[in-house]
Amino acid sequence: MNNVVNRFLKYVTFDTQSDAENSACPSSQGQLVLAQELEAEMKALGLSDVNLDQNGYLTAKLPSNINEQVPAIGFVAHMDTAPDESGKNVKPQLIENYQGQDIALGTSGEVLSTSQYPDMKKLIGHDLITTDGTTLLGADNKAGIAEILTAIEYLIENPEIPHGDICIGFTPDEEIGRGADLFDVEKFGAEWAYTIDGGPVGELEYENFNASSAKVTCRGVSVHPGTAKNKLVNSMNIAAQFQLSMPAEETPECTEGYEGFYHLTSIKSGIAATELHYIIRDFESDGLANRKSFMENKVAELNHQLKKGSVEIEISDSYSNMKEMVTPHPHIIELAKQSMLDCDVIADIKPIRGGTDGARLSFMGLPCPNIFTGGYNFHGIHEFITVQGMNKAVEVIVKLAENTANQLRK
Repeated sequence: MNNVVNRFLKYVTFDTQSDAENSACPSSQGQLVLAQELEAEMKALGLSDVNLDQNGYLTAKLPSNINEQVPAIGFVAHMDTAPDESGKNVKPQLIENYQGQDIALGTSGEVLSTSQYPDMKKLIGHDLITTDGTTLLGADNKAGIAEILTAIEYLIENPEIPHGDICIGFTPDEEIGRGADLFDVEKFGAEWAYTIDGGPVGELEYENFNASSAKVTCRGVSVHPGTAKNKLVNSMNIAAQFQLSMPAEETPECTEGYEGFYHLTSIKSGIAATELHYIIRDFESDGLANRKSFMENKVAELNHQLKKGSVEIEISDSYSNMKEMVTPHPHIIELAKQSMLDCDVIADIKPIRGGTDGARLSFMGLPCPNIFTGGYNFHGIHEFITVQGMNKAVEVIVKLAENTANQLRK
């Protein structure tokens, strides 16, 4: 096991699942516990300006080792794991020299299947780290943390590699959309940064969804079922009508590339009231506006049809497409592409079908594209990552620091 793997396997033992129901920052205590561990590690590495604030934001700096002026760059990752699946008692399993077979996930009965995940066939000869089928793995985004710190350690141990100031930021609550809320861009000190929060080797992303969320509340009337005739109005039936009115082909499981979607993420149900929680995604701002209008119109139509009961909708915006904030600075992308090429990786430029802290940070004045971690199938029990992918991410981070110094010295 090398340093990046050892770090990663240590970090996934921390339960850092974020909690959207908790308004505190961080939203879960486990994130702060991991932050304190990382703070101690960064101090032990000898980094300067190590700071863990009361909200769980952890920052530090590796000072420049050259005399010339070079732009300060940053690397950012998040400490929380997704609420979609438990991140407690993660038990990783290592599959060495993978040969293209289906993989049994511990004794859970779950299988990592090549028919469901055909990209596995591209990974023959690689070493895979999977779950045991009972939790997510946490590669999103503890792999990014491990890769950043391993790259920083390598730069410290190899001072002949030139680099400017390198700013490091680890954030809480990215998975619930709050990761950049309290990030101090000015204090961070970088001119631009890269989130290390992508998937397979080669991913380079500087476009992401425009994102909104919607809460559709269906109201009925609760009456004892023994005396309910002509009185009871079951809000769950109204909710079912609304969901069935939504376009079945415009969901995550039916879309790809630049196609947007509506996604029912959770339901809080009862006789008197049922809440349907949706996320709405589109790469174009006009497209997102049209999707919001579509849902509002569906609510109005259903209210018109209902003889009893009612429906309400609340829509809030989450984040915007970072493209407009990154493309005015093409050198940021070109440096990443060249650094990957120098590490024998061809950049696979694609849109993020989701969001990262980088989207929000880009609009806060810190242009922040996204780079791969080497992971797959985030947010679920089938999540896995390759050892080779993690090592390649470390190489790219080191090369980005070096290329920035060599190409932009003044």
